[in-house]
Amino acid sequence: MENIGIIGLGYVGLPLAIAFAKKNFNIIGFDINKARINELNNNIDSSLSIKLDDLKKQLIKFSFNDSELDCCSTFIITVPTPINSSKQPDTKALFSALKTTCKYLKKNDLIIIESTVYPGFTDEEAIPLIEKLTNFKINVDFFVGYSPERMNPGDPKRGVENIIKVCSGSNLDTLKKVSKLYSQIVTVGIHSAPTIKVAEAAKIIENTQRDINIAFINELSMIFNKMNIDTYDVLEAAGTKWNFQKFTPGLVGGHCIGVDPYYLAHQARKKGHIPDILLAGRRINESMSSVVAYNLIKAMAKKGLNITKSKILILGITFKENCPDPRNTKVLDIVSELKNFNCSIDIYDPVVDKNKCETLYDIELKETINIKDYNGIILAVSHNQFKVIDFSSRDKNMSVLYDLKGLLPKDLIDLRL
Repeated sequence: MENIGIIGLGYVGLPLAIAFAKKNFNIIGFDINKARINELNNNIDSSLSIKLDDLKKQLIKFSFNDSELDCCSTFIITVPTPINSSKQPDTKALFSALKTTCKYLKKNDLIIIESTVYPGFTDEEAIPLIEKLTNFKINVDFFVGYSPERMNPGDPKRGVENIIKVCSGSNLDTLKKVSKLYSQIVTVGIHSAPTIKVAEAAKIIENTQRDINIAFINELSMIFNKMNIDTYDVLEAAGTKWNFQKFTPGLVGGHCIGVDPYYLAHQARKKGHIPDILLAGRRINESMSSVVAYNLIKAMAKKGLNITKSKILILGITFKENCPDPRNTKVLDIVSELKNFNCSIDIYDPVVDKNKCETLYDIELKETINIKDYNGIILAVSHNQFKVIDFSSRDKNMSVLYDLKGLLPKDLIDLRL
């Protein structure tokens, strides 16, 4: 079997490497993060994206030395593509990965990009860069495919093998090769996109659609809150119609839903179009942390609690449930808003990678908690561990319980989105 280099070993690259290794491909897993390579070589996965037995059983060469890629004929790039502080695409890691790949690219080799990009990136940015660095010609000396990742962190039911794979290529033969390669590991089917741009656009709108729909429900929750109507009751009633799309209100963080719309908006502006709906959805979802903080303080004030002397507990800091990753979390925006009221704030998360969290944000998480100690409690992330907390032990007259995830029974809480 051919040698495949997987560049980037996060929650996308590592499961992909494991899946190909199971099919007896020779896998070189490369990442510039030495700590990540060291933990993988010691059969540790802090991202919790795979079963550790799979990591122990598969023969994969994990390395932070890019020279190990020299033996590869296929290179799959799975590095992050976030946004910068100005909400613009940050493709530095992807360009770096492409440059590393070019050092070892040989004639007839194949590069596949899985990282999320805006439509046109591969044709307009990636391929010209590769041609410049190698003096090779696309579809003559080398070939390029785009097959967007569809991983769902924290979801054990949806792995690489059972998510339909969208494939595309720089020409028809490349499309066939990319599709054949992924068909070795994907059991539920391959969708062949007619062009790379179509595959790039498909990935972008998967998450942008969710962002807009969640924004709509978030706006409804703000409207219904002013009408003293429970949003979840409304959604339950409306959901009895066969074609009603079921979304729930909440914070929108993470690496995809809160990021991808900005990539599409960036390219839309370059083409002369102002994406009003995309940006309106983003504004609503970005505002939800302020809405949550205001609702909590208002409810505490109604109970006559002294806000400046209150203790507030936030349950969960990761960007989604049962996932250890705190990057791009919106919970810290709630913390920032609450600090304006001079109250004391604790954060408890039994799932998060504490070292990563404390390094990223310079905060100290609580190791243990007692619900009775707090005047305000925000259930921000629906980790399984929170389902067994005895919330009934709190003093309802002296505390407010705010459920952002619709996890708890209605009679147990004071507020929910």
